[in-house]
Amino acid sequence: MEGWVDRYLPAAGMVSMQFVYATLALMNRAALLKGMSPWVFIFYRQTIATLVISPFAYFIRGALMWSKMGMKSFLLILVTAFIGVVLNQAAYFEGLYMASSSIASAASNLTPAVTFLIAAFMGLEQVNIKTMTSLAKIGGTAICVGGALSMALLRGPKLLNTQLQPLNSWLLQSLGLNDQTWLLGCLCLFAGSCCWSLWLILQVSVIAHYPDHLCLSAWMCFVSMLQAGLIAFFLEPDSRAWNLSSGLELSACMVSGILGSGIQFFVQSWCISRRGPFYSAMFTPLCTVITTVLACIFLHEEVYIGSLLGAVAVIIGLYVVLWGKSQEMKEKLEPVLVVSTDEITDEKMSSEVDLEQSLLMDHSNNEHLQFVADEDE
Repeated sequence: MEGWVDRYLPAAGMVSMQFVYATLALMNRAALLKGMSPWVFIFYRQTIATLVISPFAYFIRGALMWSKMGMKSFLLILVTAFIGVVLNQAAYFEGLYMASSSIASAASNLTPAVTFLIAAFMGLEQVNIKTMTSLAKIGGTAICVGGALSMALLRGPKLLNTQLQPLNSWLLQSLGLNDQTWLLGCLCLFAGSCCWSLWLILQVSVIAHYPDHLCLSAWMCFVSMLQAGLIAFFLEPDSRAWNLSSGLELSACMVSGILGSGIQFFVQSWCISRRGPFYSAMFTPLCTVITTVLACIFLHEEVYIGSLLGAVAVIIGLYVVLWGKSQEMKEKLEPVLVVSTDEITDEKMSSEVDLEQSLLMDHSNNEHLQFVADEDE
């Protein structure tokens, strides 16, 4: 039973999560097309996530939630929550609203490449063009970015379905770009990937000052709820924008808050602990395929040749980046394994020599005793 769990359950968990992500993308876009404000949606989602995660953190950790919290930790959580949750979700939902569910899912595959670019710029990632791993990461990043540009600019002939024009958007109304929704949506999705990548990098500093993952998640949800609520209060002064006028909007908020921030955290953490982060990342492109198929069936979203080829390029670039990173980790681990193997070999040889010497000494002592016995006779 244990072998079956280790072999199949992580894969089943990750495949299930891709279906969850695809369902969330479809439900969220349907709710936004109904006229729901993205900022209000973020506030409700983070409120539900806070109500779900906080009780677990309080009853499991208790007073440790506050005892480990310092001023520097709180300021880091404020900045990280604003960038990784509020700005990221705002850009993502605006892009999801103006582009399509399939494009939004494909754009999420840009995160590893964008993370590599930001980390390399900040000096956190080693780049050596003479090594194959660095060339793979650079080449994969270039393919990802090229694929993203193709999705935004090279739409090409339409393959399936008719266009669904968005009903309203705060960003479109502010900029007056109602005839360029596709391009602006892709730019918003790219900005969301940048915010998420920066959030991943900032996590290093946050975890160093506040290493409790469960309590950190609760604080992130709580702080982002307050930030999103404050922004939504100024951007959506009309009280009608805060009403959940349909069961779809209520269901989207509930499912996003519970599955998107609760079960997702547990399943991802468990799979990473079993198989590592790269195993988890390898299933990400599957969400793009599922979302595209379901969006064409249920939302009748349009599919263009340029968008499809761009999405394929992003997925290929993702795998190239992951391959380069995994090979780099293997190269870093090999010297450690060699040293450990050499130490074991040296210890074994030393023990063999000691045993040999001991046997020789015992043999010589036996000969000496035999010689003494013969003389006595």
